[in-house]
Amino acid sequence: MRLSHKSKEDVYKRNNNYSLQLNRWILKSIGIWPESPTSSIIEKILSKIIRIVCYSLIALTVIPSILYILFEEKDFRLKLQAIGPTSHWLMGGMNYSSLLYQNKQIRKSIVHMETDWRMVNRDDDREVMLRNARVGRIIAVVCALIMQGGVLGNNVAKGLSPLIMVIGNETITIGRLPLPSYNKIVDTRFSPIYEILFTLQFISGIIVNSTTVGACGLAAVFTMHACGQLNIVMLRLEELVEGKRHEIVVTKKLANLVEHHLRTLRFISRMEIIMRQICFVELVGCTFNLCMLGYYTISGWHEEDTNTLITYLIIFMSMMFNIFIFCYIGELVTEQCKKVGEAAYMINWYQLPRKTVLGLILVLIRSSIVIKITGGKIFHMSIATFGDVIKTSVAYLNMLRTLTM
Repeated sequence: MRLSHKSKEDVYKRNNNYSLQLNRWILKSIGIWPESPTSSIIEKILSKIIRIVCYSLIALTVIPSILYILFEEKDFRLKLQAIGPTSHWLMGGMNYSSLLYQNKQIRKSIVHMETDWRMVNRDDDREVMLRNARVGRIIAVVCALIMQGGVLGNNVAKGLSPLIMVIGNETITIGRLPLPSYNKIVDTRFSPIYEILFTLQFISGIIVNSTTVGACGLAAVFTMHACGQLNIVMLRLEELVEGKRHEIVVTKKLANLVEHHLRTLRFISRMEIIMRQICFVELVGCTFNLCMLGYYTISGWHEEDTNTLITYLIIFMSMMFNIFIFCYIGELVTEQCKKVGEAAYMINWYQLPRKTVLGLILVLIRSSIVIKITGGKIFHMSIATFGDVIKTSVAYLNMLRTLTM
């Protein structure tokens, strides 16, 4: 069914907005969403102000916590209790910087997606793209709910479970912060300093989590869009042998197919550039944080209240889900790229003209050289890597238990 030009524009804008809407909301709220050429001066200034505020809140949370660990706290176990949350904030700050640094590449990928939606003419192709966009959107939503719910739940639980200390004949209640602060700068044990700092740290936690959720959501949406395009390439391969097989017609179909395939591979290559540093930070950070969360749960089994232990478990699951999504995305991209070569071989290529078969061989060769999503160009993001993260974190946990318990 052919659509009018106006209807086609409306459909493409609606579909493109559907696939990117959630990521736009999250990343715009923390000033990372790329500015378009049509953005007003006010929007650009507001975006810069949001970035300054976000950096300031992260720094105001992380720096006092590092000073507390290095200079104030003398008990080794209490130092370990503070290291885990501080590392999570540091990871968020590094990912925030990575997303800002790759802002132009993200913008190019968004424009690439818009062009793909505009170029689609056939209903079955549009349905393939929508189906993949729906999956990417669901992954982004689930990641947002789990990640924000886990860490923010832990922050609330700490705020609702103050420390009760007995000094002489006096019982003193001291509020707990998501991250400990260096009391020689500002004494947080007394009101209203505690309430102010708790609020600032809570907002900082939202920013850090939104950065991780935004990165994960972008990776999911970009990956599923690329998978949709590769699925369309495989549909085109099947059409090569359908109907009349005049050499000129088949050659033109193959040329369009190769152009579409190469365009999608360029999109995946750009996605790898955007995600490689973030994936590296997530791999190293989640390995460390899973180890520390296991340690906190075991060491606090008889000391912590039930609510705190439950939040530890929730954060543990959210961290596992987070790194699993990055690894699964890497695995999916690799497998989908290979499938194009398999699809090229499985069609009745022996019925095609000789010159077309020679061209098809190039498609097979190119498909065998898959683009891998990596962590810092060192680790291939795959399900096997996810297993290595779990095994490594458990090994470190056993070492930590041996040294401290």
